[in-house]
Parts: sequence; structure tokens; C-alpha cells
Amino acid sequence: MKISAYCEQVLKSYESLELAAYVCPAGKLTIGWGHTGKVDGVKIHKGLRITQDKAQELFEKDIETVEDPLSKEPYADNLSDDRWDALVSLIFNIGWGQFTKSTLRRKLLANINDKTIPNEFRKWVYSKGEKLPGLVKRREWEAQLYEWG
Repeated sequence: MKISAYCEQVLKSYESLELAAYVCPAGKLTIGWGHTGKVDGVKIHKGLRITQDKAQELFEKDIETVEDPLSKEPYADNLSDDRWDALVSLIFNIGWGQFTKSTLRRKLLANINDKTIPNEFRKWVYSKGEKLPGLVKRREWEAQLYEWG
């Protein structure tokens, strides 16, 4: 399964396009639409610049690193498109490692229709102990998307 065009558009609006490396609120060097890995084998460093085409390429690869393992989860085939989009958005932001240890994932494994799952999205609104308004808004969008799905 792949994210919808709508989800890609919303994700990009939350991540915002930065063609020059910058430090994100979590303290990581970032470029493009939230990319924190290497660019053409080179670690992101201050002064690094990319094109919008490169940013799109990095975004697509980053989304694949979320979609591939998510598609192997036992509940994946039972997710609606909206629920898939909500989970990809969250995992894209928090990382697969954090997701695998989360209460949200445990609830998904037990019952994807658990009515408390949307509230689990709403808990992921902190960076370095600080509640970020942008994350509150994003998590609410994800929670509602999951709930509607």
C-alpha cells in the first residue's frame, strides 16, 4: 500500500521544504521535507544544499522506509487508506524504532478497531520535553484520519 496524494501533500505542508540544511526542533540536521539521513552518501552538514527534485527523491525513499516495514505488520492488510496514511505520517515523523516500542503499536497488534487508538497519536507532541504546537496540530490530523478510517 502507498500513501495517498492527499497525505503526501499534507505531510509536505507539515514538514515544509528546506533546500538548505537546518537544525530541526529535535536538534537533528535536516534537509528537504524532513530528511535526516545521508544525501548521496554524504552526511547532512551545515551549508549543504539540494534541489527540489533531490528533495522529492529523498522524500519518496524516506516514505518507502516507513511503508515497507509497515506493510509487513500483521494488521496491515486490514487498514483503510486513511488509517494507512495516518500511520505513515506518524512513523515518518517519530521513526520506526520509536513506533515499534509504542503503546499505539501494541494496541494495533491487539485490535486495529480499538476506539482508544486515536488518542495514542495525540501523545506524540513533545520534542526535548517541550510540547510543540505544530506537532499538536499534526497529531490531531492523524488521529482524526485514523478515527474516520
